[in-house]
Amino acid sequence: MEKNYHVYILASRSHVLYTGVTNDLMARVGQHREGKVSSFTAKYRVHRLVYFETFRDVRTVIARGKQIKSWTREKRAELIQATNPTWVDLAAEWFSPYPRKAGPSATLGMTDFGRDGKQQLPKKAAAQGAAKAAP
Repeated sequence: MEKNYHVYILASRSHVLYTGVTNDLMARVGQHREGKVSSFTAKYRVHRLVYFETFRDVRTVIARGKQIKSWTREKRAELIQATNPTWVDLAAEWFSPYPRKAGPSATLGMTDFGRDGKQQLPKKAAAQGAAKAAP
């Protein structure tokens, strides 16, 4: 029985890309979703399978993986666009829906964070604080 090898591209919701090579695509995508194989994919929540190619020769798939990894982000995005223009998750039916990251709770007043990572007050609260501080 011949093995199949795959080069694949995963993407986050914001289109951060990760390219990899595997001989078991379903298991590898599952490992990425569970955060078991790459700290990069876990950190940036890169878990949507948006592109893959299948090969029978391991040397060929490794060469193709290196070729794609050497490309610019724009060229990899063009490759994805050509076969998957909406960047739909090609593995969506293989797994249960990926849990979305919960945002800050609006009920606690934590609605926005600045570039420095510090909580910013909602505009209404900031205006009230400025009014109290005025002489």
